[in-house]
Amino acid sequence: MSKSMSMSAPRRSAPPCRRASSSRSRSVTTRAANQERSYVMVKPDGVQRGLVGKIISRFERKGFYLKGLKMFNCPEDIAKEHYKDLSSKPFFPDLVEYICSGPVICMIWEGKGVVKSARKLIGATNPLESEPGTIRGDFAVEVGRNVIHGSDSDENGEREIGIWFSSGEGTAEWTPHMEPWLREIGRED
Repeated sequence: MSKSMSMSAPRRSAPPCRRASSSRSRSVTTRAANQERSYVMVKPDGVQRGLVGKIISRFERKGFYLKGLKMFNCPEDIAKEHYKDLSSKPFFPDLVEYICSGPVICMIWEGKGVVKSARKLIGATNPLESEPGTIRGDFAVEVGRNVIHGSDSDENGEREIGIWFSSGEGTAEWTPHMEPWLREIGRED
């Protein structure tokens, strides 16, 4: 063996392998205490413009777990329920009509701090106020076509997940094996 080969960098051990078990598996309705969920929707303009893959990849690269996904033509009653807090606004009928105008991509994202991080990834509601590097900052120009929706709180995330994934379709129970590569297991901040 040559001298250069024997002076290799010290080996780092991989995180311990964990066998999937019913106690470690998390379903869409039950998850670890430090995991949050957020509802994220690619709106009709984002779908029509072919931005779905780019948007999903941003959440995956951040280290969040996709726990629910479906393409959906939104009926009016679901749109009205989703946006009910805006029902007194003059733009409410246009908003409902718009969300029902074409398919949307409905997603459940899970991870520590996912609601707050998703809001940062998405950017300001008005794309002209969104920072470059955010989804809206990079892809949107006006409020009425701002590409994406994301829950603004843990409570709204759970409420919106219940609206869009009420029967559990489009969801999957799975254990992400990359967890120890992203987060220190057992550490609470």
